Amino acid sequence: MLWRRLGPVMAAALACAPAAAQTWPERNVSIIVPFPAGSTPDLMARVLGDGLQTKHGKAFLIENRPGASGNTGTGAVAKAAPDGHTLGISIVGPLVINPMTMTTVPYDPDRDLAAISIVGSQPNVLAVHPSLGVKDIAGLMALLQKDPTKYNYGSIGKGSLSHLSMEALAAASGTRPVHVVFPGSPAAITALVRGDVHMANLVAGAIVPQAREGKITMLAVTAATRSTLLPELPTMLEAGIKGVEADAWMGLIAPSQTPAPVRERILAEVRDVLTKPQTAERLKPAFMVPVGSSPAEFQAVLKAERARWEPVIKAGQIKLD
Repeated sequence: MLWRRLGPVMAAALACAPAAAQTWPERNVSIIVPFPAGSTPDLMARVLGDGLQTKHGKAFLIENRPGASGNTGTGAVAKAAPDGHTLGISIVGPLVINPMTMTTVPYDPDRDLAAISIVGSQPNVLAVHPSLGVKDIAGLMALLQKDPTKYNYGSIGKGSLSHLSMEALAAASGTRPVHVVFPGSPAAITALVRGDVHMANLVAGAIVPQAREGKITMLAVTAATRSTLLPELPTMLEAGIKGVEADAWMGLIAPSQTPAPVRERILAEVRDVLTKPQTAERLKPAFMVPVGSSPAEFQAVLKAERARWEPVIKAGQIKLD
C-alpha cells in the first residue's frame, strides 16, 4: 500500500495536510529572498508579505539571503521544513540559468522546489546612450552591423538576464559587441548615462527614470508582449528581432515536499492579495505588475526559459565557475 511505502511519518504528514491547509498560516511565515534588500524580488516579497500579514494577522518575515548569484537563498528554501511556513521569491537565474552555467548548485530546481506561482513581472528595456543617434531597433541593428565589434554593452553580471539577452541580440544581428560587467543595476545604469557603455538591457525600474530625463534612449521592451505601463515601447519581435525575449518575472516557491493541499491554499491566498488594487499601486512605481499564474503555467515558463537560454549559453560557452 502507498501508506506503507511512504512510511509512518510521511503518511501521518499527508493525513494531516488537508487540516493544515485549512488553518494556514498557523504561525509566522518566512519569505526568503535570495537577493539584497531593495532589489526587485525584495520589493515583490515585501508587498506580498504585507498583504498576507494584513489579512491573516501573522507576521510574514522577509529574510534576505544573497550570495552565489541567488543560489544561497534559493537553496535555503529547498532545504527548509516543507510545512508551508517557509516560502521563497526567486527568478530565472537561480531557477533556470545557474544550473546550466555552474558546475555545482546546492539544489535541484525540479526535485527540491515546488513552483507555486509567478507573482509579478517587470519588463526589461533595451536602451542606448543618445550619442549613438538611434531611435529604434532598426537603427541600432544597422549601426551594429556597420562595425560589428566597435560597440559595448553593460550587464549586471555574467550569466544574468541582462547578459544573455544581449548575447541573443548579438547572435540575431551577427555582431560581437563587447560585454562590460557591473555589480548591479545602479552601477550599470550610471555607466550608460555617462556613456561609458553604449547600451544595456535592464529592468524598467532602472531604465525609465533616466530615459524620461532625456539621459538615455529607450528602444524596446524585451518581453513577449508590450507592457501596460510602457505601452509606447514595441517588443523586440514587433521590431523584427526574433529570439530576444527577457522578462524579469518573480516566482513564489516552496520546498518540494510541501503537501499539495497546503500549496493550493497558499496559491489561493496569494492570488487574493495580488488582485487587490493597492498591490498594483505599490508595484506600479517600479513598473511591476502582479501576475498570479497557476503552478502549471509557472512550470511552462521555466521549460520555455530553459529552451530559450540553453543554446545561447552553449554558443557563448558561458560558465560561471
